[in-house]
Amino acid sequence: MTRGPVPVLFLSEQLGPGGSERQLTETALALDRDRFAPHVACFKPGFRADELRAAGVPVLRLPVNSFKSPAAVLGAAQLGRYLRRNGIRIVHAFDYPMTCFSVPVARLFQVPVVLSSQRSHRDVVPPLYRAILRFTDHIVDGIVANCESVRRELIEREKAPSSLIHVCHNGIRTDVFHPAPRPSSGALTVGCVSVLRPEKDLETLIEAYARAQAKAPSSRLVIVGGGVALPSLKALAEARGLAARCRFEPVTSDVVPWLHAIDVFVLPSRSEALSNSLMEAMACGCAVVASDVGGNPELVAPGAGLLFRPGDAGDLAEKLLLLFGDPALRLSLGQTAAERIRRHFSRAAAARRMQEIYQRFL
Repeated sequence: MTRGPVPVLFLSEQLGPGGSERQLTETALALDRDRFAPHVACFKPGFRADELRAAGVPVLRLPVNSFKSPAAVLGAAQLGRYLRRNGIRIVHAFDYPMTCFSVPVARLFQVPVVLSSQRSHRDVVPPLYRAILRFTDHIVDGIVANCESVRRELIEREKAPSSLIHVCHNGIRTDVFHPAPRPSSGALTVGCVSVLRPEKDLETLIEAYARAQAKAPSSRLVIVGGGVALPSLKALAEARGLAARCRFEPVTSDVVPWLHAIDVFVLPSRSEALSNSLMEAMACGCAVVASDVGGNPELVAPGAGLLFRPGDAGDLAEKLLLLFGDPALRLSLGQTAAERIRRHFSRAAAARRMQEIYQRFL
């Protein structure tokens, strides 16, 4: 008897613009449909649910708003029925809320392969969730980390069994994110595309640009994104005299035009795993400057960008000044970065690696 594709259920708290949701969507869409049949479940559907359904991927909404509510029990029962009805053989939770919720349910319903993901460093995970993750680390069949830095943290700080951890780097669509001609004249644009949360440390970027901008008087700073830090960042830009030269642009699902307009892309995070926005900027040919934390050095290899000490506005300002004065260096770094992403961090490469991980358990 011929067996069909292996049903795989991906789970994410939301299906909106976030990085984990994006990687889940890209993975589900890129799987070899002759080998794997993707399904997706979430608490809060967003525009990516429509994208998945349009590609023929079933999307299950679990009406859970709080783990403390009766809806959580009903949601667990609904998930269990879905697992059985669809013969799900692999459950793969993509974020920590869904790991905490779905891993015990999948174990209860005896799904053959249960995987979790660690897509950020756990210092940004709330304490209660972090405690639950330390439990789920020991009942899953495997943990998929998106970079070596996260893998090391899981082993050294979280005491997760090293044999369970598999690294699968993020992948992006290089047919969408690719270099485009940049104007040979005009204002030099320094920018960042990021959710505006404290750990992203956009304050260091604003401070560094304030120190360096006198050497590039026609330059501008553009920060694209939204989040809780927006009011304080605007206040800082005003206080540093940058009101006329620092633009804050809202969240958008189409960041490519911004990345093609940015000459120097800066990722100043204090905590980072493998940044989708940094990968996308590199793929688009930006000269990148990133904090030397987490998975950033795994992306920014020598010749593909510059690294600076996290939280050090002086060091970042020096890197900006170097790039302001050297157009040839900006071009070289951008070209090398784009080629590195194309060769090693494409969606196809990530899908192949994920399928290899799945196959180990079948």
